[in-house]
Amino acid sequence: MILNGIIDRIVYKNPENGYTVLELETREGIETVVGIMPKIAEGEEIEVEGEYTTHNTFGKQFKVESFTSSLPVTETAMLRYLSSGIIKGVRESTAKNIIKKFGPESLDVIENHPERLTEIKGISPKKAQTISQSMQENLGIKTILLYFQQFGMTPTMAFKIYKKWGLGAYEEVKRNPYSLCDIQGIGFNRADAIAKRMEYSTESPYRIEAGIIYILTHNLNANGHTFQPREKLVEVSQLLLGTDEAIINEILDKLIKEGKIIYKEKIGNTNGIYLSWVYNCEKDVSERIVLASKFSRPYDGNAEEDIKKIQALKGIAFAERQKEAIYESLCHQIMVLTGGPGTGKTTTLNGIIANLEAKGITFALAAPTGRAAKRMTELTGKEAKTIHRLLEYGMGPGSAEPSFQKNRDNPLRQEVIIIDEASMVDLPLFDSLLKAIPLSSRLIMVGDANQLPPVGPGTMFKDIINSKLVTVVELNEIFRQSGESLIVTNAHKIIHGEFPICTETKNDFFFMRADNPRELTEKLVSLYTDRLPGAYDFDPLEDIQIICPTKKTETGTMALNGHLKEAANPKSFNKDELTFRDLTFRTGDKVMQIKNDYDIEVEKDNGDFDNGVFNGDIGIIERIDREDGYVTVRYDDKTVVYTMENLDEIEPAYAITVHKSQGSEFKAVILPLLEGADVLFTRNLLYTAVTRAKQLLIVLGSPYRLKQMVDNVSGDKRYCGLKHMMLQAVENE
Repeated sequence: MILNGIIDRIVYKNPENGYTVLELETREGIETVVGIMPKIAEGEEIEVEGEYTTHNTFGKQFKVESFTSSLPVTETAMLRYLSSGIIKGVRESTAKNIIKKFGPESLDVIENHPERLTEIKGISPKKAQTISQSMQENLGIKTILLYFQQFGMTPTMAFKIYKKWGLGAYEEVKRNPYSLCDIQGIGFNRADAIAKRMEYSTESPYRIEAGIIYILTHNLNANGHTFQPREKLVEVSQLLLGTDEAIINEILDKLIKEGKIIYKEKIGNTNGIYLSWVYNCEKDVSERIVLASKFSRPYDGNAEEDIKKIQALKGIAFAERQKEAIYESLCHQIMVLTGGPGTGKTTTLNGIIANLEAKGITFALAAPTGRAAKRMTELTGKEAKTIHRLLEYGMGPGSAEPSFQKNRDNPLRQEVIIIDEASMVDLPLFDSLLKAIPLSSRLIMVGDANQLPPVGPGTMFKDIINSKLVTVVELNEIFRQSGESLIVTNAHKIIHGEFPICTETKNDFFFMRADNPRELTEKLVSLYTDRLPGAYDFDPLEDIQIICPTKKTETGTMALNGHLKEAANPKSFNKDELTFRDLTFRTGDKVMQIKNDYDIEVEKDNGDFDNGVFNGDIGIIERIDREDGYVTVRYDDKTVVYTMENLDEIEPAYAITVHKSQGSEFKAVILPLLEGADVLFTRNLLYTAVTRAKQLLIVLGSPYRLKQMVDNVSGDKRYCGLKHMMLQAVENE
């Protein structure tokens, strides 16, 4: 729908993202209009396109998808416009004097003849220039916003473009439309579509360069590949760009010569082309690991006596491999402790920590995600931080972008750094961590090598283990109490390629058959909202988690979140809702933070304020304010307020992907296995999902799919060069 009218009143305006709530005077009366409408003011005439929505508290509103505006034409409207404060140097009294002096020509005088403003008492030539320049900037911004909206850009995206290049945005994009790839959320495909509408040459070097960088970046972020073999990169570039192989190779050579990408001729049995910064990450990590692997030291003290004291203190008896880990942790600059569920990693880690404390050795505990760090704190009784928090990610003095404040120049001071859930650590984060650990300090990595690789690029944990350059202690004995759990027993069966036990009815691992999406969805909703809460007294929001192999299909997270939301938190007159992009958030919804945000303000239950909410944190929406456009979410002992600017950091979490569940444990897990691409149904994905459950696991779906996953060892194969770089560094010595 389209509305036309004059802005009567600005109710709310966010200058950072342009989100505005206003009252629009139309022929039919006053309408409340909400949306991204930067740089508008009272008195302007606007045309808005969008749709009506109903707010539970504020009633009918018109939600804007796009808009155009024009300057006021009547003296009354001009006065309101100039009095709004949108023009620097003009307030109500100055506005009245301008209108009184120049009448209907006022805005033309300000824009095109600013020297005439000096005819008004109190306006100097300098102030007149400031007023005129401010108005020209506002008109320029609106022109830019309107220009980009014609290419299908939302006002939000157009405003991001303006914020990057200012009034020079038009000229920059005209020169090279592929520079739009630098704007988060645009990407190559949208920039390419805009370039085609501008009749930009498809053979432009800018286009081919952007396409190559896009392929490398996409494979880095979406698939975890740190490099691409040259032949494969050329082949994919041809498909994407429709360009001859010779031209692509020519541009590749140019990018290599300029240092924007790096060509490595031999990586195992292939070659590789890297983004230059990714290559430097792998190179730096490999050199540091090789260097650390050369240093060992004798155990300080009597290991046997020390371990006896810890056993007496803890009231436990360590197995031989656990004793070995405690001993080796003090003898090497870098050590890996690995093992599956029920093998005693936590007990061993607590033994290592007790030994460090007894010897007065300082240490720090950290994990890749907020949930993993919280779990580490609960299991050890010691403070654990996210790696980002340990490295003090944030704005440094005089910096324009946030970065790690702990680095080579300002290293960590602890003598031992212990990282849990190390299989989740991606290459760039591990590189930053190593840079902050002084050569004199030791690193202990704890994790399960059979888990999925990190969401980010690389296979760092497996590469270090498989290089055989680092001391690795693998725990492989399942302890009696854990061995009584079918979750633990079946996890080990799965990783060894054996079909899990699914016939027992009095344990913690169950299989329920469902032959089609409708049957699966009905059973899953019943289990989540009724059967498990009734039988086990589980709270659906707090204790039960649906974990899926995929987002898409009728049994993926996107579809299941919709069904579970309506069953567990149905629409009600006393529940506010807020629609953001293609998601509707409702008071009482279960949501997940999907990226680390170290700047957002957090209010704790004790009244203190802090900063930071982390990828994987799960919370409940406590409040929604549609008028001001914000959502309040409770995470454990803290609350976080999201505005329209950062609302894309959360998503529904009744059902989450297996990748998003890494580093977390839940009392009860329901795992739907039915539809999806075969490539997703792998053994290590199944293993990771099963090991997320503490007390109860229900596999719901097809026995064929379960068997397929056990048999599929293809896993998440990635092009990564770390292991080869480490081995090559040793060979070259």
